[in-house]
Amino acid sequence: MLATVTDKGQVTVPKDIRDQLHIETGSKLDFEVEGDGTLRVRVLVRGSDNLFGLMHRPGIKPLSIKAMDDGIVAAMKARNQRSRK
Repeated sequence: MLATVTDKGQVTVPKDIRDQLHIETGSKLDFEVEGDGTLRVRVLVRGSDNLFGLMHRPGIKPLSIKAMDDGIVAAMKARNQRSRK
């Protein structure tokens, strides 16, 4: 998709891309120039107010801290096993 730079250096992100990436008013974009001259744009994580309810899954019981810790340990063990192969 094409976008035009204004005389103030502003670019409008096309609506299809804004919708796909959930870019809203106030979203932060990170611009980075790659070594080959490519421009990389990332949508940064928005503030904590946008995280409310992110982990809520209706019908699924919340895990305890111990259960989460056990899951992390198990995942790290599995990852280490894969990396040794």
